[in-house]
Amino acid sequence: MTSTATIQLKIASAQINAHVGDLWGNIAKASAAYARARADDVDILVLPEQTIIGYPAEDLVLKPSVISDCRELCEDFAKLTKDGPAVVFNTPWQVDGALYNAILFMRGGHITDVRLKHHLPNYGVFDEFRIFTRGPLPEPVEFKGVKLGLPICEDLWQPGVASHLADLGAEILISPNGSPWRRTALSERSKALGDKVHNEGLPLIYVNQIGGQDELVFDGSSFSMSADGTIVQALKSFVEDYDVATWEKGAKGWVCVNAKIEEQLTGFEADWRAICLGLSDYVNKNGFKQVVLGLSGGVDSAIVAAIAVDALGPERVWCVMMPTKYTSGESLSDAEECAQRLGCRYDTIAIKPAIDAFSEMLGPFFDGTEPSTAEENIQSRARGLTLMALSNKFGPMLVTTGNKSEMAVGYATLYGDMCGGYNPLKDVYKTEVFKLCEWRNAHNPADLLGGDAPIPVNIMTKPPSAELRDDQKDSDSLPEYEVLDDILHGLVEDDLPLEDIIARGHSEVTVKRIQNLLYIAEYKRRQAPPGVKIGSKNFGRDRRYPITNRYRDRLPIKDR
Repeated sequence: MTSTATIQLKIASAQINAHVGDLWGNIAKASAAYARARADDVDILVLPEQTIIGYPAEDLVLKPSVISDCRELCEDFAKLTKDGPAVVFNTPWQVDGALYNAILFMRGGHITDVRLKHHLPNYGVFDEFRIFTRGPLPEPVEFKGVKLGLPICEDLWQPGVASHLADLGAEILISPNGSPWRRTALSERSKALGDKVHNEGLPLIYVNQIGGQDELVFDGSSFSMSADGTIVQALKSFVEDYDVATWEKGAKGWVCVNAKIEEQLTGFEADWRAICLGLSDYVNKNGFKQVVLGLSGGVDSAIVAAIAVDALGPERVWCVMMPTKYTSGESLSDAEECAQRLGCRYDTIAIKPAIDAFSEMLGPFFDGTEPSTAEENIQSRARGLTLMALSNKFGPMLVTTGNKSEMAVGYATLYGDMCGGYNPLKDVYKTEVFKLCEWRNAHNPADLLGGDAPIPVNIMTKPPSAELRDDQKDSDSLPEYEVLDDILHGLVEDDLPLEDIIARGHSEVTVKRIQNLLYIAEYKRRQAPPGVKIGSKNFGRDRRYPITNRYRDRLPIKDR
């Protein structure tokens, strides 16, 4: 005989793009997801980490009024569950004066269970140990006769919580997450969490937030795994998404019998979409209607213009060419062609009058000296001043266009080309810029707002130049970008000793010079606008070095 009783749970995953600090707007999104879950007759709705306040909210959670507002809204939201699905809801939560990152399990119109985050990440971009109190090892929550384990994000990555829940009889793990995008995100999640699931023999429902928050981008890519680590459900990447997975308990434990599996994006498409999402959310969440940028005819400004159009649409992008006597005819025609391909507004403002005025003003002081970077930087700052004037007068946010290679070695001008509210290329090396251009010209996904092949080939193939003096090339001041980026990757991403980088085939003199440039440019990076993190170690949140710093890596005595 076979049993006629089947234990079944329908679990809805809703990856929501929360807006940090918009408690009422975020609750409205959660309520919309709840209405959908109710209509789908699900048992449990799972929302991402810190849905009510957005993640990471940083020191905003230390404000007493924020915490009291969160509690009041959570208690109101719980009333929705009186005649509908239960909810796994994550929020900042105060208990006896201590602040926790907490899961509230809501059902029957009430908050019936509270579980506190045990492992507080304090590395890389995370700083939770500073603002939250560590909770005890959590116990399962019983729901409809099923014991649910509710680990919160980092609790899954570190040892202890999952095994503790398994020991106490948990049958399914349900985890809200705020896991930011980086190129290795999907492989890291699949490996680490797959091993954890397999070791404990428990299926996992993993719900991640989506959206841009300052320098971080969250990709969503929520998924579920069976007890052997096989992915049985996958939501979309870089967009809000929702799905219901039906789980049934049989002789072999819990099995997912119905769920969708979407393609989760990797490679250059994932990089491109992460950058677009970071820019669009920064612009839209901060209330800007338009962006403006300097379009020079070079590859960096061209790719930023293409990203802006893909993210916001051509009607919201304003490109300005600001030529000087050093601007080549090739750059003028390339910039115009790029703007035409993108379909955005394009204007030309010659800055010669401003440069002449500065030359006249400073002439008595500069007289008798050789031209230097001082004169070059005047040109860059005249451009920055011009773009900031347009921004101040008409309201568009200025987008800056410097790449990670330039920011690493200080090949950028403070209050000049570094002016702006956001930098889409802040975590993109120059060699990666070219690869991303090639990808975008070869691909035009339907949901991007730009068109086919937006970047003229000549922009991608001509030698890079700042065009601040006659016949200037970037290679006059820096190694070829293939060399520079490999050295920088060793110094920044991998934190390698000098001898290991030299062993790659680089000269000792060049490696030491680049190391020195990297250290002395820290003061510039501290004044740079935020930008999207897409790699393993970005400037700002991941890599925090002192500005005043005399230390330099040295070769071992045997290699000196």
